[in-house]
Amino acid sequence: MEIISEWGTVFLVLAIIFGVYMSFGIGANDVANAMGTSVGSGAVTVKQAIIIAAIFEFAGAFIAGGNVTSTIRKGIIDADSVAGSPELLVYGMLAALLASGIWLMIASSRGWPVSTTHSIVGAIIGFAVAGIGIEAVHWEQVGTIVASWFVSPIIGGAIALLLMLSIRKLILNTDQPFARAKAWGPLYIFLVGWIVSLVTLFKGLKHLDLHLSMGESLIAATVIGLVVAGIGKVLINRVKVDEKADRSFHYASVEKVFVPMMIFTACAMAFAHGSNDVANAVGPLAAVVSTVQGAGEIGQKAGLPLWILALGGLGIVVGLATMGYRVMQTIGTKITELTPTRGYCATLAAATTVVIASKTGLPVSTTQIAVGAVMGVGLARGIGALDMRVILNIMVSWVITLPAGAILAALFFFLFKGIFS
Repeated sequence: MEIISEWGTVFLVLAIIFGVYMSFGIGANDVANAMGTSVGSGAVTVKQAIIIAAIFEFAGAFIAGGNVTSTIRKGIIDADSVAGSPELLVYGMLAALLASGIWLMIASSRGWPVSTTHSIVGAIIGFAVAGIGIEAVHWEQVGTIVASWFVSPIIGGAIALLLMLSIRKLILNTDQPFARAKAWGPLYIFLVGWIVSLVTLFKGLKHLDLHLSMGESLIAATVIGLVVAGIGKVLINRVKVDEKADRSFHYASVEKVFVPMMIFTACAMAFAHGSNDVANAVGPLAAVVSTVQGAGEIGQKAGLPLWILALGGLGIVVGLATMGYRVMQTIGTKITELTPTRGYCATLAAATTVVIASKTGLPVSTTQIAVGAVMGVGLARGIGALDMRVILNIMVSWVITLPAGAILAALFFFLFKGIFS
């Protein structure tokens, strides 16, 4: 308790610096998950992607980031195990933030699309096992998180595959694919607005004190979906047949119809990504803030200050604007060839999976979901459409991430313990 009182201000300053550094790393690395498919399909430029992501990543983090943040903050380790020595939790959360931030900088500079969720969860487990004891970890919660890492990319891939098959049946394999694309386009855009807003309204806004019933959420989501579809229809109606382009590629005009649709899915994915991955940075930050402000009381029931979510969202935006382009190309261009129709399916599938996961409090890996969705789209054309070498390299980087975060966090934990004790 005395250490918390004596060094409280220093702990707060360090937590804010490390939290912003970690969120910067998330923006630098995970922007590929939100925007890689949009850029890779040619629907938006890198500059446009950064602007879209800046707005919707921040919105997702601020509006719907509260649920997963509570899992990272207090669901992985047992607070009772450090009740007598709350400074151990502070050292550990600071170590986890710094370790994850450094690993993300290394990965981003090399263009590896690693999982920020693997990084922070591994870091928290690493400091807890090394500094407190193996019994301090909620292994059943960790088991649920790990299971979600395997299940979520399969779900993302399956949704993407089904969407791609529906577009083939309803649009591409018809006598008039361009006319059918313009007719069905608003419905596909409605799906984007409806799914993302429904899940967000239904379970994501408790920390804003906005409580809606299932019926109210359905009505609100339907209205939002219809508004989005109306805007999309106006944009789709402006698309004209490009006969010259159609001669070299039969579906060139159809793909142009999906360009404005990709903008909507890019916004949805950025929102979904911000809502889930902001927790990786601000969860440990919130734990330090609540412990210091509570004079050493471990804040299991502590509220989540909105300024913390805003800080995390800001860090993500700066990171993606300055270093995000390094990783963006991997998911967008190297796994499989993307067109606007394929990019739409992959992005909507990934956004749907991430938003559902974030509202159930599961800190899933958006990297894995995005890769799974892109693979699902590629599988619609057969296994030969996938670059398995690139996929294998990505998976190897995932395997390295968790132990790297754990080892770094354990080292920093003992460093902070030595300095402040």
